[in-house]
Amino acid sequence: MFDVPVSIAHALVSGLADGLEPFSGGFATALAIVLFTLALRVLLVPLAVAAAKGERTRARLMPEIQALQKKHKKNPERLRREMAALYEAEGASPVAGCLPMFAQIPFFMVMYRLFTSATVAGHQNALLAHTLLSAPLGQNFVGLLGGGLLSPPSLVFVGLFVLLGAVAVWSSRRVTADGPMGNVARVLPFGTVVFAAFAPLAAGLYLLVSGAWTAAERAVLQRKIIAVA
Repeated sequence: MFDVPVSIAHALVSGLADGLEPFSGGFATALAIVLFTLALRVLLVPLAVAAAKGERTRARLMPEIQALQKKHKKNPERLRREMAALYEAEGASPVAGCLPMFAQIPFFMVMYRLFTSATVAGHQNALLAHTLLSAPLGQNFVGLLGGGLLSPPSLVFVGLFVLLGAVAVWSSRRVTADGPMGNVARVLPFGTVVFAAFAPLAAGLYLLVSGAWTAAERAVLQRKIIAVA
């Protein structure tokens, strides 16, 4: 299913790394992953804008939504229909805010597969031998623990976890939703720290860059779109 996208990603990342190597040396492949991720997030900006507009619409409709929930609390099917009609009348969608996240999933899976596949398009995957500060981009933190927590490759992951944690704190503090969904939204960013321990370093780097972009993008859109309600 991912064979063709992985082959394309391999060509893009390898090409970027080759072009960057004269200027960035051993950081070339890691920097190529950063640029790959940034290019993807630029492409997804329209979805993020749509999500911000959807959030603004939901905030404006909240009194009506709460009234419907109170009126039809004993009739879930009627509540669902009324909510759907309300969103349709406003040209909005209750899942608009999730669009950027859903759109990223296939790209993240491609990056994950790219740095866990021994071969790509029938050839040995040379990217697995590339490193970031002595840590293989195709290795995960759990697989490095045998070499000691204070070994140079392990310390690279520790640095990654610290940065992911900082981004998670930043993202969590910017959540404005209340109730159970708000609580989930505040905790969810910290899941990237746990996931990064079991994912290849390259995938963790993707999560870091994408998470930082999301936090910064949300801060801008909250000021430019959501706040102008």
